[in-house]
Amino acid sequence: MNINSYYNKREIAFNKIQDSNTVTKVIMAFIMACFTGIMAQFIIPLPFTPVPITGQTFAVLIAGLFLGKKYGAFSQILYIGIGATLIPWFAGASGGIATLLGSTCGYFVGMVLAAYFVGLISERYVKSRNFTRMTAVVAIANFVIIYIPGLAGLAAWSYFTQGIVLGPIDLIIMGLAPFIIGDIVKILSAGLVSKVFLPKA
Repeated sequence: MNINSYYNKREIAFNKIQDSNTVTKVIMAFIMACFTGIMAQFIIPLPFTPVPITGQTFAVLIAGLFLGKKYGAFSQILYIGIGATLIPWFAGASGGIATLLGSTCGYFVGMVLAAYFVGLISERYVKSRNFTRMTAVVAIANFVIIYIPGLAGLAAWSYFTQGIVLGPIDLIIMGLAPFIIGDIVKILSAGLVSKVFLPKA
C-alpha cells in the first residue's frame, strides 16, 4: 500500500467515525469506556500515596482524538458512571460510590474535561493533529486539566476524611511527581497515535 492510499483510507475511516449516527457514536463511546476500564487495571500502587500509577490516562487522551469533544467526554462519563454503579473497573478492579468519592475523585473530573479539551482542539484545528502540536495539546490536557482538579480533590479528601491538611509540596509528592515519567510516555504515545491515525486535512 503506497502512502497516498494510506492517507486516503485513513481519512475515509476517520470521516466514518465522525459522520456516524448517534447510536453508533454512543456504542463507540461505550467501547472507549471499556478500554479506559481495561487500561485502569495496569496499576502500580505506591506506598506513600493513595493515588496509584495506572494506564487509564492514555485512554482518556485518545478518547478525544477519535470521538471528538462531545463523545470523548461522554465516554469518560460512561466509564465513571458504570464504575460507580455496575462494574468494578476503576484502578485495581475497584468500584462504587466510595471509590468515586475517594482520593482520586478530582482526577475523575479531570478525565472528562481532558477528553473534551483534546477533542475540541482536534476537531477545530486540523493542523493540530501532527505529532508536535498534538503532543503539546495532550500534555496540557494531562498536566493541567487532569492534575488541577486531581490535586484539589486529593487535598479535599485528605482534609475531610483524614483530618490532614496537605501543603503544596505534599500534594506534588503524593499526586503529581510519581506519575511524571509514565505520563510523558502516555503523552508521546497519544501524539504518535494522532500522527499515524488522524487525517491532517
